[in-house]
Amino acid sequence: MAAAMRHRGPDDDGFLANDPRAPGLALGMRRLSIIDIAGGHQPVWNESANVAVVFNGELYNYRELRERLLLAGHHFASRSDTEILVHGWEEWGEDLLGELRGMFAFALLDLRKHYATVPVLFLARDPLGIKPLYYAQTSEGFVFASELRALLAAGTLPRQISPDALTSYLLFGSVSEPVTLIENAFSLPPGHRLLLHLPDRRKVPRARPWWDSLQSSAARDPKRPRDFSSAVPRVRALLEESIRGHLLADVPVGLFLSSGLDSGAIACIAARQQPGIRSFTLSFPDTAYDEGLLAWAVAKHTGTQHTDVPLQGSDMLVRLEEAVAALDQPTMDGINTYFVSWAARQVGLKVALSGLGGDELFAGYQSFADTPKLMRLDAIARFIPGAFRRISSPLVGAFLGHRGSADAVRKATNAWLMPDALPHSYFFTRLLFPPSELARLTDPLFRSSTVSADGVNLDPTWLAWLERVADQAQLLEPIAGISWLELRTYMASTLLHDTDSVSMDRSLEVRVPLLDTALVEFMCALPDEARVQPGRHKALLVAAVQDLLPQGILEQKKRTFTLPWEEWLRGALRPRIEESLASLAPALATHLHTAGVRMVWDNFLHGQTTWSRPWSLYVLNEWCRRHLC
Repeated sequence: MAAAMRHRGPDDDGFLANDPRAPGLALGMRRLSIIDIAGGHQPVWNESANVAVVFNGELYNYRELRERLLLAGHHFASRSDTEILVHGWEEWGEDLLGELRGMFAFALLDLRKHYATVPVLFLARDPLGIKPLYYAQTSEGFVFASELRALLAAGTLPRQISPDALTSYLLFGSVSEPVTLIENAFSLPPGHRLLLHLPDRRKVPRARPWWDSLQSSAARDPKRPRDFSSAVPRVRALLEESIRGHLLADVPVGLFLSSGLDSGAIACIAARQQPGIRSFTLSFPDTAYDEGLLAWAVAKHTGTQHTDVPLQGSDMLVRLEEAVAALDQPTMDGINTYFVSWAARQVGLKVALSGLGGDELFAGYQSFADTPKLMRLDAIARFIPGAFRRISSPLVGAFLGHRGSADAVRKATNAWLMPDALPHSYFFTRLLFPPSELARLTDPLFRSSTVSADGVNLDPTWLAWLERVADQAQLLEPIAGISWLELRTYMASTLLHDTDSVSMDRSLEVRVPLLDTALVEFMCALPDEARVQPGRHKALLVAAVQDLLPQGILEQKKRTFTLPWEEWLRGALRPRIEESLASLAPALATHLHTAGVRMVWDNFLHGQTTWSRPWSLYVLNEWCRRHLC
């Protein structure tokens, strides 16, 4: 299992096994050394050698926590942030989680009799799900890992596709929390924990939430800002505090820099706190996708030490198989991030800051405009008989004003025809294959309840997660609710998962300061009138950094970093895609209808659907061919 994750930690490994106090337990880890390179070897023990931890991530407030624990009488053997976990567990128990500020997944072994009558293993994941944690209960016991591929390497889990997860993949282009594409293997959801009593390790554990932004100190603060002008300085202060913490490392830290507002805001603040910080841009010379010149302008303005890494289309095609192989689970959206991570390693970085989270927190996506329209459409649809909805469906595009976007009209039409198919109108804005088309490809599974009729617990499902997130969003104001939906679904299941998977494949740690817990909690607690202004894109973020960035960067329209997939699929990639889709991997062939797959490709060639659909099927097929055959 550790060997399967060597790319995540090429610098060191560590193991705990055959301890007579915990018979049958084995822990292993691979380390990418960032803090206390010489002294951070894992597992890390406490002074009494009865609490140990293996840890993946970074704790940005570890110095403050260390001082508090020293004052409480604890003794440290290293300068690593990992050691905070064992002493924090001794001091605060499970309440330790509320003290941590960072990205993390860890497993902590407690052999002390006064905590429980038997040894316990405690697993936890950070609030936003920046770092992954997968687990499975098999006939041979409980197994967990930071990657699904490592879970498979244990050899105890049948390599079978989960029909539940396959449905979510076809709907959204990635596998939704908390399921994985492997049957009976699950992701510990963001902000959740597991506690195992080791003698009962054949008993199926249940994930429990430990973080809820609706119950945070920011949400309970009676003095929190109520209007836009009072929110601006607080956002600025939180940004500066977050970036300061994210710069902590014993190796060089750089940053992704595009022409966009999110990375530009991080760059200008980071350059003030660490003059001469390195930045880099992945550029595509002589194409419409190239942001190199604009990124250079931002770098010159902020004073970063900038590098442009040019990548020709022919180079990308040569490395495409390598990029697909980097995916821990199939996704239609992870290849772009792979090439950015590759570029970071080309310039010698081991840690890079990313602007992920800006669109989710500051209402940058089109979904913030589309979701309210779909909610109004949904409210009408529920009072209209199905037959009339089918007759009137061609008028949906005119209702929404989407005449120029066939894809958006298709999604809205599905919301009109099947308003009850998904728990919230927002989810229709993120569709890949809409519910009405799934039956052409597979026998879809929509299983929402996690408890059977006789009261027996069932496995977690993606639809139950969506229902739960939708219920939480209903407690928030409209824009805040959409932000929450973005953070808990698209961000967690697609963007963060893809970023971790492909960056760690290149032994690169990506940090996301815009997803700092304190900043997220503050934004979730803001009323809508304090976070948006009509006609102004990302108004709150712009106002918070307007004295730092050129006006042209502040006012430019959102640009999407993408590769020329449409051109490639019709050109250089066409033979490869056609060959793959004509011969499905055996594990996948039992779940997909070949005629439906062929129709998707034909529709693309005739301009009736986007490149993302055949591409998503290609990635799915190649992943299954590589890992399930």
